[in-house]
Amino acid sequence: MQINDQELEVKFYVTDLNKIKSRLLALGAEISQPRTYEVNLRFDKPDGELVRTHQVLRLRRDSSVRLTYKGPGKTIDGIHLRKEIEFAASDFDAAQAFLEALGYQVQMIYEKYRMVYELEGVHVTLDEMPFGDFIELEGPDPEHIFNANQSLELNWDARILESYISLFDRLRIALNLSFRDLSFANFQHLAVKPEELNVIPGDI
Repeated sequence: MQINDQELEVKFYVTDLNKIKSRLLALGAEISQPRTYEVNLRFDKPDGELVRTHQVLRLRRDSSVRLTYKGPGKTIDGIHLRKEIEFAASDFDAAQAFLEALGYQVQMIYEKYRMVYELEGVHVTLDEMPFGDFIELEGPDPEHIFNANQSLELNWDARILESYISLFDRLRIALNLSFRDLSFANFQHLAVKPEELNVIPGDI
């Protein structure tokens, strides 16, 4: 959800997505996106300029193709805020070639399964990542997000303000992982514990 090109969200590590789904349905939430596989390409310059300046350039393909820019983030009322510009592209391969022609390279590939509900003016996103399951709350202001959090009975103190990539970077150090991509294939034989991500479950 973007308000004046701003993304305002928090995320939680969760242990039981089915319980979250049941709670959402009991609250009258509506599905706006069924469970969908997505693949993301994250780009950077050869010198790592975007990572160094806390910016993101991403090409995503799920049921559509979208190109996204995210600026450096900051915290407001305990919620992560950052500039986000996103628009649809008609051709994934052409968009990738366009970015590479400008000097950007694929820094990493990451995958997820995503399902989205609408609750009390908030996007509630259920993400199945290769290293665990998460819920994101994204809304127009901190009050909407906090109220949705209360309705879902999540532990506010367990909220995560970091990106999935930051969690992955931490995990690579903790487990001495040598692979670059956050893919299901790479984690096929790995059972990741929340403490290895330095998170605590938000649904317990």
